Amino acid sequence: QVQLVESGGGLVQAGGSLRLSCAGSGRTDSIYAMAWFRQAPGKEREFVAAINWNYGNTYYADSVKGRFTISRDNAKNTVYLQMNSLKPEDTAVYSCAARRGRSAPTTWYEYDYWGQGTQVTVSS
Repeated sequence: QVQLVESGGGLVQAGGSLRLSCAGSGRTDSIYAMAWFRQAPGKEREFVAAINWNYGNTYYADSVKGRFTISRDNAKNTVYLQMNSLKPEDTAVYSCAARRGRSAPTTWYEYDYWGQGTQVTVSS
């Protein structure tokens, strides 16, 4: 089993920045990829970004490309999401996810482990 704990959410003004962290514990050697998803009230969960744990390949949703950066620290078993130039439409609960399978998909149901989520609110 793998446990994931997010931190770093909060309230920020439009144009500001936040950095989310997701610390993994347990059988982290089984992880192939990690990702961030978000869900706003009344909307479906959507893909934000993913990273290949060993090689560092990254993938982004078009809506965040150029503003968000996903990275990882293998020694700390932690993945980060640096969010810059935040917009009110980025407001959502952000959750990190981990996957054992050999790919980094954009579909949430292909991930095996989930954190509890952290709220990000961007005011206009």
